[in-house]
Amino acid sequence: MHTGSAFFRRSDLLKSGWTDRSLKAAVRDGRLLRARAGVYLEPDAPHDIVEACRLGGRLACTSALIQRGIFALDRGTLHVHLPVNSSRLRPLARSVRRHWGELHRTPDPRSACVELFDALVQAVRCQPARAAVATLDSAINTGALDPGDIHELFRVLPGRYGVIRPLLDGRCQSGPESLIRLMLRSLGVPFEVQKRIPGVGIVDFLVDGWLIIECDSRAHHSSWDAQRRDRRRDQSAAQLGLATFRPIAEDIMWDPGVVLAALRGLLSHRPSRIQENARFQTASRRPPRRVS
Repeated sequence: MHTGSAFFRRSDLLKSGWTDRSLKAAVRDGRLLRARAGVYLEPDAPHDIVEACRLGGRLACTSALIQRGIFALDRGTLHVHLPVNSSRLRPLARSVRRHWGELHRTPDPRSACVELFDALVQAVRCQPARAAVATLDSAINTGALDPGDIHELFRVLPGRYGVIRPLLDGRCQSGPESLIRLMLRSLGVPFEVQKRIPGVGIVDFLVDGWLIIECDSRAHHSSWDAQRRDRRRDQSAAQLGLATFRPIAEDIMWDPGVVLAALRGLLSHRPSRIQENARFQTASRRPPRRVS
Protein backbone atom coordinates (compact mmCIF):
# COMPACT_ATOMS: atom_id res chain seq x y z
CA MET A 1 0.00 0.00 0.00
CA HIS A 2 1.26 3.44 -0.93
CA THR A 3 2.76 5.52 1.90
CA GLY A 4 0.28 8.09 3.12
CA SER A 5 -2.69 6.40 1.44
CA ALA A 6 -3.87 4.28 4.37
CA PHE A 7 -6.68 5.13 6.74
CA PHE A 8 -7.53 3.70 10.15
CA ARG A 9 -10.96 2.67 11.36
CA ARG A 10 -11.97 3.43 14.92
CA SER A 11 -12.87 -0.21 15.55
CA ASP A 12 -9.41 -1.40 14.51
CA LEU A 13 -7.68 1.25 16.60
CA LEU A 14 -9.72 0.27 19.66
CA LYS A 15 -8.75 -3.38 19.15
CA SER A 16 -5.08 -2.38 19.03
CA GLY A 17 -5.24 -0.64 22.43
CA TRP A 18 -6.50 2.86 21.71
CA THR A 19 -9.42 4.31 23.65
CA ASP A 20 -11.91 6.97 22.64
CA ARG A 21 -10.17 9.30 25.05
CA SER A 22 -6.72 8.69 23.54
CA LEU A 23 -8.13 9.09 20.03
CA LYS A 24 -9.59 12.48 20.91
CA ALA A 25 -6.29 13.52 22.46
CA ALA A 26 -4.36 12.39 19.36
CA VAL A 27 -6.66 14.43 17.10
CA ARG A 28 -6.39 17.45 19.39
CA ASP A 29 -2.59 17.18 19.50
CA GLY A 30 -2.27 16.71 15.74
CA ARG A 31 -1.02 13.12 15.92
CA LEU A 32 -4.08 11.86 14.03
CA LEU A 33 -6.48 13.49 11.57
CA ARG A 34 -10.18 12.64 11.81
CA ALA A 35 -11.46 12.41 8.22
CA ARG A 36 -15.04 11.48 9.14
CA ALA A 37 -16.86 9.60 11.86
CA GLY A 38 -14.87 6.48 12.69
CA VAL A 39 -12.12 7.09 10.12
CA TYR A 40 -8.67 8.54 10.85
CA LEU A 41 -5.60 9.41 8.79
CA GLU A 42 -1.98 10.26 9.41
CA PRO A 43 -1.66 14.02 10.08
CA ASP A 44 0.48 14.54 6.96
CA ALA A 45 -1.88 12.67 4.61
CA PRO A 46 -2.14 14.37 1.17
CA HIS A 47 -5.01 16.82 0.86
CA ASP A 48 -6.71 14.88 -1.98
CA ILE A 49 -6.74 11.70 0.11
CA VAL A 50 -8.19 13.59 3.07
CA GLU A 51 -11.01 14.98 0.93
CA ALA A 52 -11.75 11.62 -0.69
CA CYS A 53 -12.01 10.00 2.74
CA ARG A 54 -14.25 12.79 4.01
CA LEU A 55 -16.58 12.11 1.09
CA GLY A 56 -16.73 8.43 2.06
CA GLY A 57 -14.84 7.16 -0.98
CA ARG A 58 -11.39 6.37 -2.32
CA LEU A 59 -9.13 8.56 -4.43
CA ALA A 60 -9.54 7.45 -8.06
CA CYS A 61 -8.74 8.05 -11.72
CA THR A 62 -6.31 10.90 -12.50
CA SER A 63 -6.20 12.04 -8.85
CA ALA A 64 -4.93 8.64 -7.74
CA LEU A 65 -2.41 8.50 -10.59
CA ILE A 66 -0.95 11.93 -9.83
CA GLN A 67 -0.64 10.81 -6.20
CA ARG A 68 1.52 7.91 -7.47
CA GLY A 69 3.70 10.12 -9.67
CA ILE A 70 2.08 9.13 -12.98
CA PHE A 71 1.21 11.84 -15.49
CA ALA A 72 -2.40 12.83 -16.04
CA LEU A 73 -3.90 15.86 -17.75
CA ASP A 74 -5.86 17.37 -14.90
CA ARG A 75 -7.01 20.87 -13.90
CA GLY A 76 -7.50 20.10 -10.22
CA THR A 77 -10.73 18.10 -10.28
CA LEU A 78 -10.97 15.61 -7.41
CA HIS A 79 -11.77 12.10 -8.68
CA VAL A 80 -13.40 9.84 -6.10
CA HIS A 81 -14.68 6.28 -6.36
CA LEU A 82 -17.79 5.78 -4.24
CA PRO A 83 -19.80 2.74 -3.20
CA VAL A 84 -23.04 2.40 -5.16
CA ASN A 85 -25.07 2.91 -1.97
CA SER A 86 -23.31 6.16 -1.01
CA SER A 87 -25.45 8.87 0.50
CA ARG A 88 -25.56 12.41 -0.84
CA LEU A 89 -22.13 14.04 -0.77
CA ARG A 90 -21.40 17.15 1.20
CA PRO A 91 -20.30 20.08 -0.99
CA LEU A 92 -16.63 20.90 -1.49
CA ALA A 93 -14.95 24.11 -2.60
CA ARG A 94 -13.67 22.32 -5.73
CA SER A 95 -15.01 20.23 -8.59
CA VAL A 96 -15.56 16.54 -7.81
CA ARG A 97 -15.88 13.78 -10.40
CA ARG A 98 -17.68 10.73 -8.99
CA HIS A 99 -16.85 7.21 -10.17
CA TRP A 100 -19.42 4.52 -9.33
CA GLY A 101 -18.46 1.57 -11.51
CA GLU A 102 -17.41 -1.83 -10.20
CA LEU A 103 -13.67 -2.09 -9.61
CA HIS A 104 -11.63 -4.77 -11.39
CA ARG A 105 -9.17 -5.20 -8.51
CA THR A 106 -10.10 -5.11 -4.86
CA PRO A 107 -8.20 -2.47 -2.88
CA ASP A 108 -6.64 -3.20 0.47
CA PRO A 109 -9.39 -2.65 3.08
CA ARG A 110 -7.36 0.22 4.57
CA SER A 111 -6.35 1.85 1.28
CA ALA A 112 -7.66 5.34 0.58
CA CYS A 113 -6.95 4.87 -3.16
CA VAL A 114 -8.28 2.51 -5.79
CA GLU A 115 -5.73 0.08 -7.21
CA LEU A 116 -3.41 1.46 -9.89
CA PHE A 117 -4.96 -0.76 -12.56
CA ASP A 118 -8.44 0.65 -11.91
CA ALA A 119 -7.12 4.22 -11.79
CA LEU A 120 -5.61 3.68 -15.25
CA VAL A 121 -8.84 2.20 -16.64
CA GLN A 122 -10.76 5.18 -15.29
CA ALA A 123 -8.20 7.70 -16.59
CA VAL A 124 -8.24 6.29 -20.12
CA ARG A 125 -12.02 6.72 -20.22
CA CYS A 126 -11.98 10.09 -18.46
CA GLN A 127 -9.35 11.93 -20.53
CA PRO A 128 -8.97 12.94 -24.19
CA ALA A 129 -7.23 10.28 -26.28
CA ARG A 130 -3.91 12.17 -26.45
CA ALA A 131 -3.84 12.49 -22.66
CA ALA A 132 -4.75 8.82 -22.21
CA VAL A 133 -1.74 7.86 -24.34
CA ALA A 134 0.52 10.14 -22.29
CA THR A 135 -0.78 8.63 -19.05
CA LEU A 136 -0.13 5.08 -20.23
CA ASP A 137 3.31 6.09 -21.55
CA SER A 138 4.10 7.47 -18.09
CA ALA A 139 2.94 4.27 -16.39
CA ILE A 140 5.10 2.19 -18.75
CA ASN A 141 8.14 4.46 -18.33
CA THR A 142 7.96 4.30 -14.52
CA GLY A 143 7.56 0.52 -14.55
CA ALA A 144 4.09 0.72 -13.01
CA LEU A 145 2.51 -0.99 -16.01
CA ASP A 146 3.95 -4.18 -17.48
CA PRO A 147 3.01 -5.94 -20.75
CA GLY A 148 0.61 -8.30 -18.99
CA ASP A 149 -1.23 -5.39 -17.39
CA ILE A 150 -1.43 -3.61 -20.75
CA HIS A 151 -3.09 -6.65 -22.32
CA GLU A 152 -5.54 -6.92 -19.41
CA LEU A 153 -6.27 -3.19 -19.46
CA PHE A 154 -7.32 -3.19 -23.11
CA ARG A 155 -9.31 -6.36 -22.53
CA VAL A 156 -11.53 -4.67 -19.94
CA LEU A 157 -11.79 -1.32 -21.77
CA PRO A 158 -14.50 -0.90 -24.42
CA GLY A 159 -13.25 -1.94 -27.85
CA ARG A 160 -13.16 1.61 -29.21
CA TYR A 161 -10.12 2.36 -27.04
CA GLY A 162 -8.05 -0.25 -28.85
CA VAL A 163 -6.99 2.37 -31.43
CA ILE A 164 -4.66 4.00 -28.90
CA ARG A 165 -2.73 0.83 -28.10
CA PRO A 166 -0.36 1.07 -31.12
CA LEU A 167 0.45 4.66 -30.10
CA LEU A 168 2.04 3.74 -26.75
CA ASP A 169 5.75 4.37 -26.29
CA GLY A 170 7.39 4.14 -22.88
CA ARG A 171 10.58 5.98 -23.90
CA CYS A 172 9.16 9.46 -23.25
CA GLN A 173 10.11 10.63 -19.77
CA SER A 174 7.26 13.06 -19.14
CA GLY A 175 3.66 13.66 -20.14
CA PRO A 176 4.48 16.74 -22.26
CA GLU A 177 7.09 14.70 -24.15
CA SER A 178 4.44 12.10 -25.01
CA LEU A 179 2.10 14.85 -26.21
CA ILE A 180 4.84 16.33 -28.41
CA ARG A 181 5.57 12.85 -29.78
CA LEU A 182 1.94 12.53 -30.86
CA MET A 183 2.09 15.96 -32.55
CA LEU A 184 5.21 14.99 -34.50
CA ARG A 185 3.60 11.71 -35.48
CA SER A 186 0.55 13.57 -36.78
CA LEU A 187 2.83 15.80 -38.89
CA GLY A 188 4.43 12.77 -40.51
CA VAL A 189 8.01 13.94 -39.98
CA PRO A 190 10.94 11.64 -39.12
CA PHE A 191 12.08 11.98 -35.51
CA GLU A 192 14.06 10.21 -32.83
CA VAL A 193 13.19 10.04 -29.13
CA GLN A 194 15.79 10.57 -26.38
CA LYS A 195 18.56 11.07 -28.93
CA ARG A 196 22.16 11.30 -27.75
CA ILE A 197 24.14 13.95 -29.64
CA PRO A 198 27.90 14.11 -29.05
CA GLY A 199 28.86 17.43 -27.49
CA VAL A 200 25.26 18.21 -26.55
CA GLY A 201 23.93 15.23 -24.59
CA ILE A 202 20.57 13.49 -24.71
CA VAL A 203 17.77 15.62 -26.16
CA ASP A 204 14.05 14.89 -25.97
CA PHE A 205 13.63 14.77 -29.76
CA LEU A 206 15.72 15.18 -32.87
CA VAL A 207 13.36 15.97 -35.75
CA ASP A 208 14.22 15.61 -39.43
CA GLY A 209 17.91 15.48 -38.56
CA TRP A 210 18.21 19.21 -37.75
CA LEU A 211 15.61 20.35 -35.18
CA ILE A 212 16.02 19.61 -31.47
CA ILE A 213 12.88 19.80 -29.32
CA GLU A 214 13.20 20.06 -25.55
CA CYS A 215 10.04 20.05 -23.41
CA ASP A 216 10.65 22.58 -20.64
CA SER A 217 8.77 22.61 -17.33
CA ARG A 218 8.94 24.98 -14.41
CA ALA A 219 10.00 22.15 -12.10
CA HIS A 220 13.25 21.43 -13.96
CA HIS A 221 14.10 24.61 -15.87
CA SER A 222 13.08 27.59 -13.74
CA SER A 223 16.34 28.33 -11.91
CA TRP A 224 19.04 30.44 -13.53
CA ASP A 225 21.53 27.58 -13.21
CA ALA A 226 19.18 25.33 -15.17
CA GLN A 227 18.55 27.99 -17.80
CA ARG A 228 22.28 28.60 -18.16
CA ARG A 229 22.89 24.89 -18.75
CA ASP A 230 20.08 24.80 -21.31
CA ARG A 231 21.45 27.80 -23.23
CA ARG A 232 24.93 26.37 -23.33
CA ARG A 233 23.52 23.11 -24.67
CA ASP A 234 21.68 25.11 -27.33
CA GLN A 235 24.93 26.87 -28.23
CA SER A 236 26.70 23.54 -28.58
CA ALA A 237 23.88 22.30 -30.81
CA ALA A 238 24.05 25.47 -32.92
CA GLN A 239 27.75 24.83 -33.57
CA LEU A 240 26.68 21.54 -35.15
CA GLY A 241 24.12 23.29 -37.35
CA LEU A 242 21.15 22.17 -35.23
CA ALA A 243 18.28 24.46 -34.20
CA THR A 244 16.48 24.12 -30.85
CA PHE A 245 12.80 24.68 -30.01
CA ARG A 246 11.74 24.71 -26.36
CA PRO A 247 7.93 24.70 -26.01
CA ILE A 248 6.62 25.28 -22.48
CA ALA A 249 4.97 22.32 -20.78
CA GLU A 250 1.82 24.26 -19.88
CA ASP A 251 1.33 25.24 -23.55
CA ILE A 252 1.89 21.66 -24.67
CA MET A 253 -0.79 20.48 -22.25
CA TRP A 254 -3.37 23.27 -22.34
CA ASP A 255 -2.79 25.16 -25.61
CA PRO A 256 -1.54 22.47 -28.01
CA GLY A 257 -2.77 24.33 -31.10
CA VAL A 258 -0.19 27.07 -30.55
CA VAL A 259 2.63 24.54 -30.20
CA LEU A 260 1.47 22.59 -33.25
CA ALA A 261 1.36 25.81 -35.31
CA ALA A 262 4.92 26.60 -34.20
CA LEU A 263 6.09 23.14 -35.23
CA ARG A 264 4.44 23.50 -38.64
CA GLY A 265 6.08 26.89 -39.11
CA LEU A 266 9.52 25.60 -38.24
CA LEU A 267 9.26 22.47 -40.36
CA SER A 268 7.93 24.38 -43.37
CA HIS A 269 11.18 26.37 -43.44
CA ARG A 270 13.55 23.43 -43.37
CA PRO A 271 17.14 24.62 -43.86
CA SER A 272 18.24 24.27 -47.50
CA ARG A 273 21.61 22.90 -46.43
CA ILE A 274 21.88 20.49 -43.54
CA GLN A 275 25.17 19.23 -42.25
CA GLU A 276 25.84 15.91 -43.95
CA ASN A 277 26.64 13.95 -40.85
CA ALA A 278 25.19 10.48 -40.45
CA ARG A 279 25.11 10.85 -36.68
CA PHE A 280 22.35 13.45 -36.95
CA GLN A 281 20.39 12.18 -39.94
CA THR A 282 17.18 10.19 -39.44
CA ALA A 283 16.09 8.30 -42.51
CA SER A 284 12.79 7.25 -40.96
CA ARG A 285 11.09 7.49 -37.61
CA ARG A 286 12.35 4.74 -35.30
CA PRO A 287 9.47 2.44 -34.30
CA PRO A 288 8.45 2.65 -30.61
CA ARG A 289 9.55 0.03 -28.14
CA ARG A 290 7.07 -2.82 -28.20
CA VAL A 291 4.93 -2.93 -25.07
CA SER A 292 2.27 -5.43 -25.98
